[in-house]
Amino acid sequence: MITTATRTLQGNKKTIYVTLLSVLTLFLFLDYVPGMQALSAWVTPPVALFLGLIFALVCGQAHPKFNKKTSKYLLQYSVVGLGFGMNLQASLASGKEGMEFTIISVVGTLLIGWFIGRKFLKIDRNTAYLISSGTAICGGSAIAAVGPVLKAKDSEMSVALGTIFILNAIALFIFPVIGHALNMDQQQFGTWAAIAIHDTSSVVGAGAAYGEEALKVATTIKLTRALWIIPMAFATSFIFKSKGQKISIPWFIFFFVLAMVVNTYLLDGVPEIGAAINSVARKTLTITMFFIGASLSLDVLKTVGIKPLVQGVLLWVVISLSTLAYIYFV
Repeated sequence: MITTATRTLQGNKKTIYVTLLSVLTLFLFLDYVPGMQALSAWVTPPVALFLGLIFALVCGQAHPKFNKKTSKYLLQYSVVGLGFGMNLQASLASGKEGMEFTIISVVGTLLIGWFIGRKFLKIDRNTAYLISSGTAICGGSAIAAVGPVLKAKDSEMSVALGTIFILNAIALFIFPVIGHALNMDQQQFGTWAAIAIHDTSSVVGAGAAYGEEALKVATTIKLTRALWIIPMAFATSFIFKSKGQKISIPWFIFFFVLAMVVNTYLLDGVPEIGAAINSVARKTLTITMFFIGASLSLDVLKTVGIKPLVQGVLLWVVISLSTLAYIYFV
């Protein structure tokens, strides 16, 4: 039975949630008001994620279904919008080096993750494979695509997604700091972030926080990497003998490429249009970070448990250090 006190608490939580989101959005779009641009400078992807995290951990989740659905689609629209700010030829050229390393890193991460999860930590097969897949390719998207093929239970999916989500939140904060401490240039950081950070949202957020060129390199490499969802899902079906399972294809990646093509060849004479779309996409990406942060809760932290989190951290350290070694010494 729902008491009056419970209803009041729920109402207050939703009020705080709406207020935070409204203030964030208001200050973000003050950037378009002449003379008010300075007021929106503090609203960055890490700040938005932090506000969402603080709200979720202090107040609990509000509108969890809305958060999940909105963050998913708003991220996809934002990524496509970012394509209108990129030149296809320049982006492919800048991301070429990272793409060559993608094949090695994807296969290597899957194998190392499987060894750490199954042989070292003795985690159940599905959870270990899901965490490895999410780390190898593109976080939650890869887990969501591979899970049905693997016939994973809801609990296994939740643990894997929770592990990746926690590490993604941490990555958005610490990667730019580490990049500056190591004096990484834009190309180096973009490559490192795209390969070592799990989810597209945090990759784009970290790239945007580091610089314009880092954003372009990171987005191009990460979305190229995300295309591996398709062959990996088929390989999973073959390895684990799963037939007739639906494979989720990340169609927004193709629209991102289409946006770059349009910007490069059709909007070349009117760059203002592409710049305007790209600017709005950056704003919506920042709002997406708030939704993603607000999706974390103490319940998620409790569900994950220590072993899957250890697997995720160890695998994350391996891929981060090996990518740094590749960038600096190869």
